Amino acid sequence: MAACAALASGTGSVLESIGIRRAGIFGGTSFDLVLLRKQYVYFLGLCADLTGFVLAAAALHLLPLFLVQSVIAFSVGVTAVISALLGIRLAGLGWIALAVGAGGLLLLGLSAEPTPAHTLPAGWGWMLPAAAVPVAALGYLGRQMPPRVATPMLAFAAGLGFSVVGIAARTLHVPDSPGQFLQPGLLAIVANGAVAATVFAMSLQRGGAAGTTGATAIMFTTTVTVPSLIGLLYLDDQVRPGFAAGAVVGFALAVTGAIGAAFYASARHPSGASVAAGKFPGEHRTGAKVTQIPTPARD
Repeated sequence: MAACAALASGTGSVLESIGIRRAGIFGGTSFDLVLLRKQYVYFLGLCADLTGFVLAAAALHLLPLFLVQSVIAFSVGVTAVISALLGIRLAGLGWIALAVGAGGLLLLGLSAEPTPAHTLPAGWGWMLPAAAVPVAALGYLGRQMPPRVATPMLAFAAGLGFSVVGIAARTLHVPDSPGQFLQPGLLAIVANGAVAATVFAMSLQRGGAAGTTGATAIMFTTTVTVPSLIGLLYLDDQVRPGFAAGAVVGFALAVTGAIGAAFYASARHPSGASVAAGKFPGEHRTGAKVTQIPTPARD
């Protein structure tokens, strides 16, 4: 289930990037959600992300955060592979990085002990929805920064927001009555998820085509490390007896593989940036307008 969540999230990142580019706001100095209202591709990407979240939340009921978050983070590999299928050739070292990350995920899968999480005390639980405020503040500050600073800053802020979503999903009590829908876990998921998705879209927009995979890597690396530590320290996430070393090595390999795949995918953007940015073969763009260039008929 976590693997399906990674597939959905990686696909969503590609679709969102394409939608932002088609709206004509890639690399600009301001972010306008109104410009995205006609970009069905962007909202299709959001639906894919939502599907990935639902699958991840289901997996988090029994699996520890360090495993599920690592699998979801590896969706950057899915992003790289889809980009390669669209025309951006991934360097040989990029495929090696994907293999390294996959090996790390295998070790993590063998090391994880399926257990339910501890429930957070009421006071701590209400801190999760409040975490959306500093994430939104970082997003606001990021808008004032130059792109080289704003892109990683916004991606990191989005990672923090999605980290809170993962923690809330791990500790969520499934509502069995209408009154329980106002529990802090659900509010935290909605508030932080909405803010993080917006801030991540801003990161993609400020970074431009070449920064898409790098921003995704920063976001997912944050999404792995922060909740994994909290899960191990406070939520009773456990490693199988005798597999501690395997879990550490697997975690390092999974994160390294995801970052490596992101780096080598970004390095090949000059040869195919138009495809990664949402410009497909046979299309010509002027601003946000797209016109189709006829292609020769094939016998």
